[in-house]
Amino acid sequence: MTFLSRHDARSASRAPRRTSLFATLMRLIEIHRSRLALRRLDARLLDDIGLNESEAAAEARRRVWDAPDHWRAGR
Repeated sequence: MTFLSRHDARSASRAPRRTSLFATLMRLIEIHRSRLALRRLDARLLDDIGLNESEAAAEARRRVWDAPDHWRAGR
């Protein structure tokens, strides 16, 4: 019979996630490309995604490392 002790289960859930340098770099490139594409959208397409031109411009100017947590890999 296999079982996990209560201690093992808790420590496993708190273990930090590690991502490779390559995966992190690829994610940053993806964010950069997304923001470049956002710059090219016209007013009609921006309206489709619920943004106005000033909101889109502000997002496109952000640095690649300035991304919400839910955009980051492994989260």
